[in-house]
Amino acid sequence: MSSPDDASPAAEDGLRKPLLHHGSWYRMGSTQFGSMTSSARESISIYLCVFIVGLGPIQFGFTCGYSNPTQADIIKDLGLTISEFSLFGSLANVGAMVGAISSGQISEYIGRKGTLMIASVPNVLGWFAISFASDASSLYLGRLLAGFGVGIISYVVPVYIAEISPQNSRGVLVSINQLSVTVGIMLTYLLGIFVPWRVLAIIGMIPCTILIPGLFFIPESPRWLAQRGLADDFETSLQVLRGFSTDITSEVNEIKRSVGATSKKTAIQFYEFKRRQYYYPLMVGIGLLVLQQLSGINGILFYSTNIFKSAGVSSNQAATFGLGAIQVIVTVIATLLMERAGRRLLLLISASTMTVSSFVVAAAFFLKDSTPEHLHFQFGIMSVTGLLIFVIGFAIGLGGVPWIIMSEVLPVNIKSLGGSVATLCNWLTAWGVTMTANLLMSWSEGGTFTIYALVSAFTVVFVKLWVPETKGKTLEEIQTSFR
Repeated sequence: MSSPDDASPAAEDGLRKPLLHHGSWYRMGSTQFGSMTSSARESISIYLCVFIVGLGPIQFGFTCGYSNPTQADIIKDLGLTISEFSLFGSLANVGAMVGAISSGQISEYIGRKGTLMIASVPNVLGWFAISFASDASSLYLGRLLAGFGVGIISYVVPVYIAEISPQNSRGVLVSINQLSVTVGIMLTYLLGIFVPWRVLAIIGMIPCTILIPGLFFIPESPRWLAQRGLADDFETSLQVLRGFSTDITSEVNEIKRSVGATSKKTAIQFYEFKRRQYYYPLMVGIGLLVLQQLSGINGILFYSTNIFKSAGVSSNQAATFGLGAIQVIVTVIATLLMERAGRRLLLLISASTMTVSSFVVAAAFFLKDSTPEHLHFQFGIMSVTGLLIFVIGFAIGLGGVPWIIMSEVLPVNIKSLGGSVATLCNWLTAWGVTMTANLLMSWSEGGTFTIYALVSAFTVVFVKLWVPETKGKTLEEIQTSFR
């Protein structure tokens, strides 16, 4: 393929036309981009794509964080019991499980962009139902709808970003998925201090309301287009993402080889999962996403206000917002380190930190229960410090890296099935943790965090023994390494 530096204006027009048909952003500023360097155009196009689809994970975070600052007011206004509110909190995970089951097949059939558009509609409707709920049934329906959309988003966004990213910046760009989740959580905690729960639900509609029109201005995943046999659109999409003066011949050929090798047999039989190239990446993807949730993170993020209250912290909502803000800051740092430190090292540091901090929180609660009341304040500070360190540890690696690795390791011909199963397992585990967190805390705060600590300790072992390093490799190289 010739370099567009030597191409005629007619040739450039020929490259642009398929993108006009697909609603590309390119048509919005071709004259401005024409004077930019290739690297500048590449950065703008990719970061614009990531920024737009990143609205989905912000919605994800908003859904995760919503039950935290609103618990007391919703219980009071609608006359719910603790068990009923726990059900409300966990129904987002139930909806997400349904979304996860369908996410892979939908994204394979209509593409990554179309799937995100489908996911946005129930999200908006769900928040609308919550904001105008007059009883528990409307509240539950809204939570299920919002969760369904989030379940699809949680799979499609990291896959889309991984498929459009250059190999040397893929880790950083996919990490923005988790950064957006933490921003959504932090915003929910902050706004929850100042606005009523119904207004907060209305605000929850905003990310997906903006996402829907935004999807018309970004290109479809070039790897999905190649897999569907849309050769012209595939090359044009990749050219736009890499810049019109960039020679994409090598990358085009590599993607074509990978797609060609898998398209000869698009469906695999159940017995073929005995092959290492299938079972090993699936085990890694599912294992990391399940251990991510078994660490107890959703229980802490959903109900941290009550946990702080149990620890004796009076300004529990402010402390909860501080928890969200710290998570955002550390996630930014982890994003910047992703391509330098590598996935495995960040996971090991993350899980080790969470193990120690969980044991610290458990010890604080055990000591608090067995000491005189005048010493409770010191143990409250100890437990809050442990929680902060726990969230820092989670944000360093276990928050975002499992989604990155899942999007990288799964072979093309099982990505839709394997990705759906891995995402389903993640949300199923999240539902179990969310549903049991309040009940476990009522049983024993110290015992609850001891369980979470043991899970984090096992995560260290799992990463050390089975998780490969994927930094600096193309998706095709990663998948070939499992054969």
